[in-house]
Amino acid sequence: GPLGAVEVRADEPIEIRSLLAHTVVSSVATPLQAAIEIAIKDFGPINGHRVSIETLDEMCSGEGGRATAEAVVADAQVVGVIGTLCSGAAVEAMPVISEAGLSMISPANTSPVLTSDLAGNAGADHYEGYYRVTNNDLVEANLVANFSYNELGLRRMVTVHDGDAYTNAIANAFAVAFRALGGDVPVIAQVNKGQTDMATVLAAFDAAGPDGIFLPLFQAEGTHLVQQAAEVDGLADITRISASAMFVGEFLALPESEGFYFVGPDLSADTNTNQATGRSVDEILADFESHPESTYWQHAYDATTVLLTAIAEVAFVDGDTLYVDRAALREALDSVSGFEGLIGTITCDDFGDCGTGRGTIQLHAEFGIRHASELPIVYSGGA
Repeated sequence: GPLGAVEVRADEPIEIRSLLAHTVVSSVATPLQAAIEIAIKDFGPINGHRVSIETLDEMCSGEGGRATAEAVVADAQVVGVIGTLCSGAAVEAMPVISEAGLSMISPANTSPVLTSDLAGNAGADHYEGYYRVTNNDLVEANLVANFSYNELGLRRMVTVHDGDAYTNAIANAFAVAFRALGGDVPVIAQVNKGQTDMATVLAAFDAAGPDGIFLPLFQAEGTHLVQQAAEVDGLADITRISASAMFVGEFLALPESEGFYFVGPDLSADTNTNQATGRSVDEILADFESHPESTYWQHAYDATTVLLTAIAEVAFVDGDTLYVDRAALREALDSVSGFEGLIGTITCDDFGDCGTGRGTIQLHAEFGIRHASELPIVYSGGA
């Protein structure tokens, strides 16, 4: 095909790579990597070739995303990529991955800029060869807006982002959706990555007199903001909702997390079975050394099996060599439809969005719970 093919000799493995942010969000990256490895084991060999996985640390940054992508494409034996974890890393990784003719499927990216606005318009950073099994942030932004306005009766909310492709997109999408319902978002603040003093942002929030805060920050900056907000009289007792970047064990372990609502993917159907391996959620959980803190391990398992299924579909043997045509692999991923995974039914649209389009909101009502799966679901909905 026009993008060439990877050639795998008789005694060689099929090489894939995972790009995850191990040094920045290890509580998420570690169970995702474990799920990827379990999925590879469960799937088994392809045409007699074992699948070999190597993980690279994209450090949840644009620079890390580009560096790891360059390392991937420097190895002509790499067939496909699972990653990245962070949207900001994918923004810089995908130009490199796409130009090399490779395909990458993410278990955790959510920013609309990587795919589309869900109305047929490509995102600013959409590249051919990109796919994800997670929901587009527009799904969760609308879910938070509807829950806040229609269920909680909130009318005046503030939000914040750190300029990242993920946090910026979901904060602004929430503001659009909440205002469309009749609510007011007087402040959309911005903090910097690594910022610890949140006094200026909190002063702006307090002056706005909100009845709720939507905090789609990462755990480090989000923790500083939440802990300092507790000292501001006008903000101490208002409704607090966070996105999935703070839905991690480190934050749930803090007393300030009690009473928080968290928006995330809909994983309520825990009896689902992955069609490629025939294994259920409970069966796979038994293979983990400890209970995974991140809800996205199921996405990692499904993303891996979707990629491996596509590779198996297009791989062919000629003599003692197995060939994986890169263009054919993209075509196979483009055509994924009705794939039954742990997260539900996976179908990819024209821009690589393959998520279920459904999400939930969970309440951390009881301090001490560290695992997201143990929090009660209080609201659910679809795109």
